[in-house]
Amino acid sequence: MSDIIQLLPDHLANQIAAGEVIQRPASAVKELLENAVDAGATSVQLIIEDAGKALVQVIDNGKGMSATDARMAFERHATSKIKSIEDLFNIRTMGFRGEALASIAAVAQVELKTRRAEDELGTRIFIENSKVTDQEPVNHPVGTSIAMKNVFFNVPARRNFLKSNSTELRNIIDEFTRVAMAFPNVQFTMHSNGQQVFFLEKGSAKQRIVQLLGNQYNAKLVAINDDTDYMVIRGFIGKPDTARKTRGDQYFFVNNRFIKSAYLNHAVTNAYDNLIAKDSYPSYVLYIDLDPTEVDINVHPTKQEIKFTDEKIAYAFVQAAIKHGLAQFSLSPSLDFSLNADIQQLDAVHQPVTDGMTEKVQSSKLFQAFSQKNQAHIIEPDTPAPASNFTGWQQTKEQNKEIQKSIAGQKDNPQTEVWQSELSKLRNSFFDTSSKTAFEGFDHEHRPASKEARFGWLPNTPLIQLHNTYIVASSTDGYMLIHQHNAHERIMYEQLSKAIHGKAVATQQNLFPVSIMLSPADTVLLAEILPDLKQLGYQIEPDDSGAFIIKGTPADVEIGNEQKQVEDMLERLKHFNSDIKFSKREKLIRTLAYQQSIKTGRYLTEKEMTAVVEQLFLCATPNTTPGGQPTYVSYKLGQLERMFG
Repeated sequence: MSDIIQLLPDHLANQIAAGEVIQRPASAVKELLENAVDAGATSVQLIIEDAGKALVQVIDNGKGMSATDARMAFERHATSKIKSIEDLFNIRTMGFRGEALASIAAVAQVELKTRRAEDELGTRIFIENSKVTDQEPVNHPVGTSIAMKNVFFNVPARRNFLKSNSTELRNIIDEFTRVAMAFPNVQFTMHSNGQQVFFLEKGSAKQRIVQLLGNQYNAKLVAINDDTDYMVIRGFIGKPDTARKTRGDQYFFVNNRFIKSAYLNHAVTNAYDNLIAKDSYPSYVLYIDLDPTEVDINVHPTKQEIKFTDEKIAYAFVQAAIKHGLAQFSLSPSLDFSLNADIQQLDAVHQPVTDGMTEKVQSSKLFQAFSQKNQAHIIEPDTPAPASNFTGWQQTKEQNKEIQKSIAGQKDNPQTEVWQSELSKLRNSFFDTSSKTAFEGFDHEHRPASKEARFGWLPNTPLIQLHNTYIVASSTDGYMLIHQHNAHERIMYEQLSKAIHGKAVATQQNLFPVSIMLSPADTVLLAEILPDLKQLGYQIEPDDSGAFIIKGTPADVEIGNEQKQVEDMLERLKHFNSDIKFSKREKLIRTLAYQQSIKTGRYLTEKEMTAVVEQLFLCATPNTTPGGQPTYVSYKLGQLERMFG
């Protein structure tokens, strides 16, 4: 029998190895930008064409390379930074200049131009399939230019697995952002298909953060600066009011290298305990400097996953630094997060009290009754507020009866007209239909559904809201406990799914169009989904300045809140994009269904509760949300009877 084990050809081995380092154009962007920084560059340019599929070029003004080094840099295992095993555990640079270049040269056509300051002429090298096809002297400024063209041209199967241009471009922007944020002392520019995406001047860390993440952070950052014997922690964290419902802008840098660490993220989140809601996430950009021997960066080929020699110490120092920063700026809990978030935005919550407001309060009968001696028991009724539970509704009915009795017995009394007015106010306050609700955009179909379609719900029985979160509904053999947010999310999901494939959602035109300026990453994302958003009721158009004009929104988006709705939608969609099992359109529908559904903690009228329950049981899949959470739980009469013996 002949021998069957053989060595792989060099070009095939290089392509297999390249798969660990160069997974997409963004991977090459990361490696080339890091190499430019390691070369001592003070100015770095990134040029992209066709989302990196046609071209990724990085131009720097670093120290450049000699002709010999330029050729050696593309050999496997070639590096200028490792000479002994000790060097491997004492790395202070970003890349290993050569490791990535060999991988890039294995899957793309590469052109390198470089010159050192002491050389009169530079060197040009062209490589294809890991082989140098051309090398010659060339005029070139001091520094290096590397152009990666036609990525995966020789591995078409891998090229077919690349995502859409907008997705690949967002990945490139993410890598660019991470490197640029780590080195604010370096000027970075980025162009895509001839359009400038970034121009980042040298500056402070805070200036770079605001340049990359947006002006909304300018007055929302708290400085962190803790110097210990083990590590130095500096950077910025967002004030509690910048916390988001999805993982927002969170960046860790260890010795200027971007890392991902669920362990350290937990330390930061814990430091915000009682300052933000339990289901919210803080924003932060933190730079950690420590002895390279205390950290292992070779856990993963991308070097984004690291290990500390003592993770408990790192956790404790990070948490302490965040708590110290928050305490230094006297940031303490000021909001009750069990309240509806809409309440926290009311003028009474966040606007200062004026002299006129104080005078108005002090002149009221209620204030005088409590402030004057022996008057606390004298409280004259004002217009009653809407009932918030079943008990309050019963009390309102009793008040209604008393007023009616008084009117019947006092027909000729001048006060009767006042009582009739009070009765009218009472009715209007309880059955108020004038306010704008989340149900205005509903396609109301108040047709009776079959008993089977309603899953046993008895439509002519009263509904009760518990804790402004749950709806109690009677059923044929017991009762149902319906979660108002989950139920409405299912309703919105099915309505949006129909709309995106059929008749578009109605758009309410804004009297005053709203202009919003987004970060480059969000700009790419919004431009990608504009056609689908139009079908779902949003009229948003780009303008010449790079901003977007919101001209119309679905009927259930509150007027004056359009910008926040769009920003929140993009934030949620960004962090939904990592789930590859859903299409782009499905992710958008699920994002909007969650965002536009009524929230827990919101009071619902009888009419609104009926609309939720009625439409839930008209859904094709009424028992769960799109994400699989239950919308209701059924309880049988037998269970109740057993509980009561």
